[in-house]
Amino acid sequence: MSKRYDLIVFDWDGTVMDSTGVISSSIQAACRDLGLNVPDDETARHVIGLGLDQALRYAVPSMPDALRPDLVARYRHHFLSQDEKIPLYAGAKETIAELYADGYWLAVATGKSKAGLTRAMEATSMSRYFHATRTADQTSSKPDPAMLLELMEELGVFADRTLMVGDTTHDLQMAQNAKVDSVAVGHGAHPPERLQELNPLALLKDFSGLRTWFRANA
Repeated sequence: MSKRYDLIVFDWDGTVMDSTGVISSSIQAACRDLGLNVPDDETARHVIGLGLDQALRYAVPSMPDALRPDLVARYRHHFLSQDEKIPLYAGAKETIAELYADGYWLAVATGKSKAGLTRAMEATSMSRYFHATRTADQTSSKPDPAMLLELMEELGVFADRTLMVGDTTHDLQMAQNAKVDSVAVGHGAHPPERLQELNPLALLKDFSGLRTWFRANA
């Protein structure tokens, strides 16, 4: 069967890595450290996928500008104390390895920093599978289409041959803005009903369903 896509782009946190709980709790802990209003779970999870500064501005809109560096530092303190223990979702490595073996170009578009993504990919032995990455400190943050546009240009792939896989509305909106097809996974930061509103080609529960979908449709 001929391929429908040449390039498959994955979000990282909440899509490939099961880090949603650690990120949201680290945001909340950082706010407590500084005596700021602590965002509820829904708000803390909503910002996952955005660049860190953009995420904190949304999660803590009352934060004084003077405290922003301290909040970033406290967030990083809490997150980095746990990040080496964060697992990939079940089936993530096997699915991505299969796509790599089948000859797809694979990439990551994430709200993480370049250093953070490199650390996570090395800790999970995933670096070997990806041909290119874009992070929030390299270009515009989601839902701006820049990450996808730059990845497509770097790898020489057109929008109609590119697929975005993500767990948040930020991912799906970025795909729409880049005129790229998308598939959503429901095991991450945003509830399935919010994802379905953006009309992805499919909404899969986990990597088992995603792997089956790839085999039939990618």
